[in-house]
Amino acid sequence: MKSLLAATAALLLAAAGSAHGQPAAAPKMQDFINAAAIGALVEIETSKLALMKADNPKSKQFAQKMIDDHTETSKELKVLVSGGKVKATVPTAWDRAQQAKLDEMSSLKSAEFTKQYNAMQLASHKDAVSLFDRYAKGGDNAELKAFATRHLPHLREHLKMAEALDK
Repeated sequence: MKSLLAATAALLLAAAGSAHGQPAAAPKMQDFINAAAIGALVEIETSKLALMKADNPKSKQFAQKMIDDHTETSKELKVLVSGGKVKATVPTAWDRAQQAKLDEMSSLKSAEFTKQYNAMQLASHKDAVSLFDRYAKGGDNAELKAFATRHLPHLREHLKMAEALDK
């Protein structure tokens, strides 16, 4: 699980282009799309696992919200790209290493799964808020900037909810 968290964080940070504590620049359009789409896939798939494995009703409720919200966000991103105003491709799957990490998470027992899931949600939503905020402020595509701006309040809400999972 820790490797899944690390891989997700690494993907978001790589897309961010951050360095040495300086404010990170906005990612390029395709990097933003890759990070947003793969981040949503990770959220959806790990949350599906949480519905089955988590031992905390609060985590299960959060998981259902993540599935619902990130499914809608993913659909909206695909519509933007297919509509032609955003010239890019939306990844629809992750690589074998990410799948192996999802498999690792699925092997965790209930209490350990919940602990790791909650920690992953906190870290991934901090990264997502940063990614969307930077793109909303300085992205290189007006349609995607508007998309990032629209979804920032939801991601901030998710972050607050993730912060409260273990309380």
